[in-house]
Amino acid sequence: MGVDTHGWTAAPSAAERARSVLAAAWSCAVTAEGAREEFVGAHTVTDDGRVLLEVPEDSALLAAAVCAPRGEPSAVLEFADAAPVPVRDRIRARLWLAGWFSAQDGALAFQPTRVVLRQASGAVLVDLDDFATGAPDPLATAEARLLTHLADCHADAVERLTRLVDMGSLHGAVRVQPLAVDRHGLTLRIERVRADGDVRLPFHAPADDVAALTERMHALLSQAAAASCPRTLQRQRADGDGDG
Repeated sequence: MGVDTHGWTAAPSAAERARSVLAAAWSCAVTAEGAREEFVGAHTVTDDGRVLLEVPEDSALLAAAVCAPRGEPSAVLEFADAAPVPVRDRIRARLWLAGWFSAQDGALAFQPTRVVLRQASGAVLVDLDDFATGAPDPLATAEARLLTHLADCHADAVERLTRLVDMGSLHGAVRVQPLAVDRHGLTLRIERVRADGDVRLPFHAPADDVAALTERMHALLSQAAAASCPRTLQRQRADGDGDG
């Protein structure tokens, strides 16, 4: 998979992206004491980025956390960010938090001492202060519903948006799906026979809620309607551009 260029685009910072992954994740994997355990629907996140994990009273993880020397790295938490719309290579990002657990009111409170975010562009070490003071994207928890609705009910709109994509990025395209959306823009996944690429369509201004997002999407569609489209995606599907 590659990232197709589309000029300058506003995008979330690494810390914002990491907090968004954390806010939207439903499950996490915990590696501690050499063992790996999956937890589903068991964690919440505090405003400063600490993870509170509800575990059974007989959990080996709970015992290990209580016995571990305070302040020493004792566990690694992993969160996967999967695209809500079916596409190839659905994992858009992975987030790893290394740190230590402490018992807190029957739960485990995890304090990260190292935060690593891996996206298609590579892995970055997220600044701890930025992570603690950052906030998830305002659309993060609604993104799955929004993208699924766009793909299932407005496929024609998605295709119209390809008019905003340069023809080089559409070469050999067989399908285009909405991959991600945040306050700064919409990302499309362009699937080809033998490769994929992502193109980001920036909004003219940030969208801090769903109502603002609706306006931004209408603005993009208006731009697409005014754009010239010498060759449509439908024609490319028909002739395959020699890629099939």
